[in-house]
Amino acid sequence: METFAMVVAIVAIIFVACPAVFLHYQTELRKTKSISADDERLVDDLWKTAQRLERRVETLETLLDKEAPDWRREHQERPHA
Repeated sequence: METFAMVVAIVAIIFVACPAVFLHYQTELRKTKSISADDERLVDDLWKTAQRLERRVETLETLLDKEAPDWRREHQERPHA
């Protein structure tokens, strides 16, 4: 009788517990894949800030090209901070 109970327990673990755990974590993963409204706003703000900074860098490069045409050659191999 003990072996029968052990076989039933093993079968229950394999066919009930394992799929239940798998489906639970799959559901949790799907919940976390979606982005919240706050996160979406934050990403949008960061994107806009990055675009503004890129325009500023381009403006500075244009000014430097006019004022000091050799600046690119002089600062070409500097490592970034």
